[in-house]
Amino acid sequence: MVLRPSPRPPAGGAPTVLKIVIAGGFGAGKTTAVGAVSEITPLSTEEYLTEASADVDSLAGIEAKQTTTVAFDFGRLSLPDAPVPLELFLFGTPGQDRFVDLWYDLSRGAVGAVVLVDTRRLESSFTPVSFFEDVGLPFVVAVNQFDGAHRYHPEQVRTALELPASVPVVTCDARNPNHVAGVLLTLVGHAVNNASTSRVGHAPTTTLQDA
Repeated sequence: MVLRPSPRPPAGGAPTVLKIVIAGGFGAGKTTAVGAVSEITPLSTEEYLTEASADVDSLAGIEAKQTTTVAFDFGRLSLPDAPVPLELFLFGTPGQDRFVDLWYDLSRGAVGAVVLVDTRRLESSFTPVSFFEDVGLPFVVAVNQFDGAHRYHPEQVRTALELPASVPVVTCDARNPNHVAGVLLTLVGHAVNNASTSRVGHAPTTTLQDA
């Protein structure tokens, strides 16, 4: 199914509005993903990299990168043809570990998160994965298939990141709107299933959504 974003909700009623966090390591493609699907001009807080950041922001494997997000990216995507009409508010996080405190703020009220993974720099994915595990926010892992990067099977990435079977792992091209929209729908489905399991089983633990 080809997903075609629409700026208008369906005539039958207002869509369900959900907040989603787009996270991942430095240079994993978060700004690109938000921009690919946003039906509005994305809000971006990118700044040029400077010599002052050279010691803390390694460009190994992404030498062509010239800018970095210093606060957050914001975009909006309407999916009127989804099983339940949706309006998604997308918040892209800065990738560096030193911005973890900001991740808490951006994650408040979110239904879940997408962790974009660059297999050329897999070590940068451990911090965002651990963050969402610790705060109890449902997340999916999306392997961004960069040009020229080796293609790994999703289960190989799962093993490398020590992810449980319950966490979906998918592949995508962050430049492709249909790929990104598909990842977002996977997250929404995962979050719904996670909420249903919590209601049937034990009482859910306190998360950022409750704080």
